[in-house]
Amino acid sequence: MEKLKPFLASFWNLLTSLKFRIFLFTTIAGIVPCALMSRAIVRTYENRAVQVREGDVQAQLRVLSNHLITYDYLSDPSSEVINAELEQLSNLYNGRVIIISGNFRITKDTYGISEGKYMISEEIVKCFKNGESASNYDKEDGYIELVTPVGASIRKGGEGEEKGASGVVGVMLTSVSTDFVETTMEMLGRTALLLTIVSVLVVVGIALFFSMSITRPLRALLEAIGQVKDGHSDTPLKTRGWSEMDRIAIAFNEMLSKQNALNDSRQEFVANVSHELKTPLTSMKVLADSLLVDGNTSAEMYREFMTDITSEIDRENSIINDLLSLVKLDRTASVFNAAQVDINAMVEAVLRRLKPLANRQNIELTFESIRPVTAEVDEVKLSLAISNLVDNAIKYNKPGGFVSVQLDADHQFFYLRVADSGIGIPEESRAHIYERFYRVDKSHSKEIGGTGLGLAITYDAILMHYGTIELESTEGEGSVFKLKIPLIHVG
Repeated sequence: MEKLKPFLASFWNLLTSLKFRIFLFTTIAGIVPCALMSRAIVRTYENRAVQVREGDVQAQLRVLSNHLITYDYLSDPSSEVINAELEQLSNLYNGRVIIISGNFRITKDTYGISEGKYMISEEIVKCFKNGESASNYDKEDGYIELVTPVGASIRKGGEGEEKGASGVVGVMLTSVSTDFVETTMEMLGRTALLLTIVSVLVVVGIALFFSMSITRPLRALLEAIGQVKDGHSDTPLKTRGWSEMDRIAIAFNEMLSKQNALNDSRQEFVANVSHELKTPLTSMKVLADSLLVDGNTSAEMYREFMTDITSEIDRENSIINDLLSLVKLDRTASVFNAAQVDINAMVEAVLRRLKPLANRQNIELTFESIRPVTAEVDEVKLSLAISNLVDNAIKYNKPGGFVSVQLDADHQFFYLRVADSGIGIPEESRAHIYERFYRVDKSHSKEIGGTGLGLAITYDAILMHYGTIELESTEGEGSVFKLKIPLIHVG
């Protein structure tokens, strides 16, 4: 049993595979109509052949019926002409003809075994009474039985034909062999079977072709996903011409592109973190080594070096705090401490904290509130985002410049506009300003300070509020950041 398990597992995988299901469905969809059509053709031929044979025999029986009356055969069955006709008819159709007189007595039997006997049946009685001809096809025994009146106008009991009789004096009961129908049906059956087999082979071939054509792109997709999962490949899929497969391939390629971009961003982030954390440490080590090597360092030089070390420590601490803020936003993205907050008061509190920094750089910091605004937000995260925007507007400004903060709202959103008269942001840098550790002016980054994480933190915080942030900037003239945040948290 253990040896059969791999085989059974492979067989089950085949049965449940998409390729097998497509093959099975296509095969059934092709074979069933062929089989039904073949059967319908054979049955149609059978019915038509029986009808034609009935019509031919009935026509001859009508003629024979008139001859029976002409030669008064029911009274004198010795007529050689009529007997010859009866034998000829019997031999022609490989059948049997029985002539029944008015008292239900058999006058003539071409088989010569029932003459003088009596025969009564429902069809015979109706034929004597109403002059109705009748027919019955016995497929199992292979014959057609016909009941024909003698001495009256033959009237079938079928739809649209008059019933009744005038002077029915006898009945002809004729049995006609259907061997020719069966023989022809066997030939047709063999031909139909051959055509069905050919059709099955063609359908199976078409089914295999389509199942393989349809599933080949899916197999390529699965292989590509497996390679990406195992970290062996990052090659985009090629389209195959099928619109659905093309859409899957395009979606996969977009996902792969985003994953590659994320991996690149992660690697760049790690490299930037390492660089940013290492730079202050390197500076502190150089300063400390200088103090240790030079044993005759003056108090003034010692104080200067310690001041520089303290500055580097502050810088390192700032980087770590920003990293912690960023990590906190990432790790608690699903935890949103929503509460009804007075946005006007929150913005005023942020600006009060940053007012001393603006005064030191001779920057005019103003706040304009169009109307009172209360919204459902996470006050800590949103305060940090606004603080970073205003802090950047002050740091990257010109002496004597301004920073203007404006608050407005409608029935669904509130809008915060932070404008400055600073150095502006070059057009080629605007797509990257929310990237971590990205700095527009790298040459003055150490003088101005900061870690390059402020806008990344702001961007994440705004997204957590299901808001948007837009930038308008002219290099050398200033920048405007526009926030749009729902009044009610939709998360």
